[in-house]
Amino acid sequence: MSDLFSLSDCDVIGFDLDHTLCRYRLQESSKLIYDSFAQYLVAEKGYTEDLLSVTTEEWDFCSKGLVLDLEEGNFLKLAADGTILRACHGTKTMTAEMIAEIYGEKRVWKHFKEINGTYARSAKYYFYDNYFDLPGALLCAKIVDSLEMTDEQSKYDFWKDVISAVEHNYKTTAFKESDIEIDRLPTMEKAGWYSQGNWLHLYNLLKKMTGKPEPKTVYFGDSMRSDIFSARHYCSWETVLILEELEGGEVQEPDVTDFGSCLKKKGKYDSLQPQEPYSVSKKWGSYFADSIPGTKSTQEIQTATWCCISIRDYSTITIPSIMSIVDLPLDHKFPRFSSNNSDTDGFYPHPPAALLSQNKEGAAA
Repeated sequence: MSDLFSLSDCDVIGFDLDHTLCRYRLQESSKLIYDSFAQYLVAEKGYTEDLLSVTTEEWDFCSKGLVLDLEEGNFLKLAADGTILRACHGTKTMTAEMIAEIYGEKRVWKHFKEINGTYARSAKYYFYDNYFDLPGALLCAKIVDSLEMTDEQSKYDFWKDVISAVEHNYKTTAFKESDIEIDRLPTMEKAGWYSQGNWLHLYNLLKKMTGKPEPKTVYFGDSMRSDIFSARHYCSWETVLILEELEGGEVQEPDVTDFGSCLKKKGKYDSLQPQEPYSVSKKWGSYFADSIPGTKSTQEIQTATWCCISIRDYSTITIPSIMSIVDLPLDHKFPRFSSNNSDTDGFYPHPPAALLSQNKEGAAA
């Protein structure tokens, strides 16, 4: 496989809609999503009305890539090997001692092997990887806070109510125009609208349309679990991850000392300023890298996050938005994520600042 990727080499280009072709004003949409979830839980499930109010500071809790440990009521930020980098019980930050008391001195989350490489869902945990469900992370954290104030609290069984709120707000029936389920559909035809479904039906249609037994396909999407991982793992498609975290505070303009002679030709939108700058969460830090606290005899260890390693494993390239490449020619050559390239080559137009800093520190060591 070439270390370079070009859209012109692909027979089929597919796009997710929300947060990919359609961009949202995240501050406004997050508030609407949170309010709709909270109002349902208060009105239909009897939760405290305190959930209805959110301060400006509380929004800092929201950060993609978090895992909710439903058994403990803890939110976890994970390294690539399952080590817990940071954690909160509800909205309250946990100290290193508190993390070690629950998860052991090595701070390894016991369910990591179940989710790593599978993104399997479970009643024991939930992975937040997109902006449609991310406001629910803050809501769940505030629920844990409220439950801690009751004496009878013995376990965290609120998740079933959160699922009800999600189903109430995102009804799959809204996408159906008839009672015919897509898994009963014998074939798909060109110039049709389809929802739900499976990739085998779609791939057969793509073979028919292109006249090729194995059409090379690339898919753009914003969700690691449902878009990128699925397309790569099950379909072996090329994938382009749309990641807003590559905007604003997570990136920096590289200079010649960062890349030397490897600087690539810049496109019109290489220095594009985001319409709504992404800001790094003060509570959770960088989406891409963090440090494992040391002991009295050891120093902190800088490491990439599990989310960052997943990006390298399952995406061909990662960009902040469609706008960042729209002015480039179709045959533009992007360095892809591969074992032959550097760890940051697949990020376009610029790699995250946290990874550049990590690479420099590693070289100095």
